[in-house]
Amino acid sequence: MNVEDPHLLVVDDDERLRALLQKYLSSNGFRVSAAANAADARALMKSMAFDLLVLDVMMPGESGFEFAASVRASSSMPILMLTAKSEAEDRIAGLERGADDYLTKPFEPRELLLRISALLRRAAPPQKSAHSEVRMGDCVYDPERGQLKKKGKPVRLTSSENALLQLFAANAGRSFSRADLCARLGVSLERSIDVQVTRLRKKIEDDPKLPLYLQTVRGVGYVLVPDRVG
Repeated sequence: MNVEDPHLLVVDDDERLRALLQKYLSSNGFRVSAAANAADARALMKSMAFDLLVLDVMMPGESGFEFAASVRASSSMPILMLTAKSEAEDRIAGLERGADDYLTKPFEPRELLLRISALLRRAAPPQKSAHSEVRMGDCVYDPERGQLKKKGKPVRLTSSENALLQLFAANAGRSFSRADLCARLGVSLERSIDVQVTRLRKKIEDDPKLPLYLQTVRGVGYVLVPDRVG
């Protein structure tokens, strides 16, 4: 381990699972800190910087859903939620509160590793892009820097939102199906794409219910129609 390795924060009230995750992830190239609940996690986050949060949903006191929403209000750090519930509604609830991905217990450790690696790749600074700024009304998106501004003021994007907007910006005017977007972004649930699009529309559109830029293509999926790319 060295200080350049990604630093993960694992939050789970199951002491045995927490210890196993810490040992497994540490042996696979990550620095890992662990907390038993949201309060302990907050204390750690005040003194250390983390690259990704692995968060259990069902915890005593403040739930994983509530903690994810709190973290997302001030941070774009990727959040991977662990849930014992397999229902799509529970997964969507996590995504709506700012989670980037989820994994249902019990899970294969290798899958956890792959999902963490995928989220960290998405959150990495974007490579130099051949595409310049994309203008959408009062919004300007710089895909090279992964920065969105509205009326000149920065708008926070999660790593998942940024990855999706980068893909759209690089392919302005091209329609993508939900399945294609899932494949390109490494997402397993098509409904999660709808959630990310809804969140982006709230940040870009004057009226998210009548989107001018991030449009729905009936029977296909979505397309970005900016004012200008240049």
